[in-house]
Amino acid sequence: MSLESARAFLARHAPELAIVELADSTATVELAAQAHGVEPARIAKSLCLRVGDTHVLVVACGTARLDNRKLKAAFGGKAKMLDAASVEALTGHPVGGVCPFGLATGLPVYCDESLRAFDEVLPAAGSINSAVRLAPAHLVELTGAQWVDVCQASSNA
Repeated sequence: MSLESARAFLARHAPELAIVELADSTATVELAAQAHGVEPARIAKSLCLRVGDTHVLVVACGTARLDNRKLKAAFGGKAKMLDAASVEALTGHPVGGVCPFGLATGLPVYCDESLRAFDEVLPAAGSINSAVRLAPAHLVELTGAQWVDVCQASSNA
């Protein structure tokens, strides 16, 4: 179902983008980078967080690590990662295939500044073996995301 919701979203909003489906799992940054032949930082990982009573989806470069101080400054409170069942309930996508396309709820989407280092990134597309290639600016435009700075400075980006 989640691959189909991502596919339907992209068909409506970005029909020029093709979902790449692979035989092998791309559920981790390392597996995805290896399967798509890119450096891990180009994998756009989607992280579902709770801040107080609010849930958000943060998309960051694959090697970025969240910075608790920056998260608190950006979202006004301490952020906590959600468990797999909560992530799937909120996004409609399984962990390892979470993406900002075709979300099951009106979850606000934020893209971390770490993505700006690349001309093209690869977020998942709703399943543990799918992805789409697009420019970070296009990702923001498609999802109505806001740019935030919530990751530690990285020399890998």
